[in-house]
Amino acid sequence: MKKILYWLLAGLMCPTVSVTGMAQNSGASVQTSNGAQRLQERISREVYHELVMLPQLSIFDNLQYKAEGSKVTLTGQVRNAILKDSAEKVVKKIEGVESVNNQIEILPPSPNDDRIRTQVARAIFNDERLFRYSMGSVPPIHIIVKGGHVTLEGVVDSQGDKDAATLRANGVAGVFSVENHLQVQKP
Repeated sequence: MKKILYWLLAGLMCPTVSVTGMAQNSGASVQTSNGAQRLQERISREVYHELVMLPQLSIFDNLQYKAEGSKVTLTGQVRNAILKDSAEKVVKKIEGVESVNNQIEILPPSPNDDRIRTQVARAIFNDERLFRYSMGSVPPIHIIVKGGHVTLEGVVDSQGDKDAATLRANGVAGVFSVENHLQVQKP
């Protein structure tokens, strides 16, 4: 009789334990996803910080990244291989980053492109409406020139500023085309 009662109680306890285990696993997955999300946010903040702190980074370079878990993909365009390698090295040192896929394009050296970069920067930043974007160690507008084709990257305050930057860049002699990828910052 005691054996039957023991097995009966044991049988009643098993479903309770498995439901509790499921609830604990569900809670653990929520905690894990919150933990993973916090890790992802921390890695993104640190990657951004490390990239903007690179001493070689200028308005003529564009560094972008995508963090997926512990993997970071670097993209963009730079004028020299040193900046590409430096970006990869600093990102690899971030705690939690296990791999870096460096897809940064090195722009070909060209005296004509260098001239266009300087003239586009002068045209944009000498405009009194756009002058404020020239401030800071890494200004929010980046000018990428490849084979006479200009791409504007970064962030501006209004659609009017975005349009003005396009007009100023188009007015520079030797520019074949202007692609404006500037993002309008929402107030």
